[in-house]
Amino acid sequence: MNCSPGLVSVILLLLGRTRGDSVTQMEGPVTLSERAFLTINCTYTATGYPSLFWYVQYPGEGPQLLLKAVKTDEKGSNKGFEATYRKETTSFHLKKDSVQESDSAVYFCALS
Repeated sequence: MNCSPGLVSVILLLLGRTRGDSVTQMEGPVTLSERAFLTINCTYTATGYPSLFWYVQYPGEGPQLLLKAVKTDEKGSNKGFEATYRKETTSFHLKKDSVQESDSAVYFCALS
């Protein structure tokens, strides 16, 4: 992934549909300046209480688990990223206060 210095590219993909359950996240590439605040919205439709996940895939690598939450109001965090499982808004938005060029990757929201 070629970027200009000081820019962070984020590509967003949708992952997860089982038995009528699904996740929806914002689509398309996002380009941010370094140290910018990042929010990637992810909402879900599910019966019961699914486990929620964010995966990241860096250039030239396979997808890897970034963070997860398995119960309502649980906050997952890793590498400065965080997401909180919100049953009342059926959301699991990924946030980071200050992105770096090394955060350039593809991000997947998923459920199980």
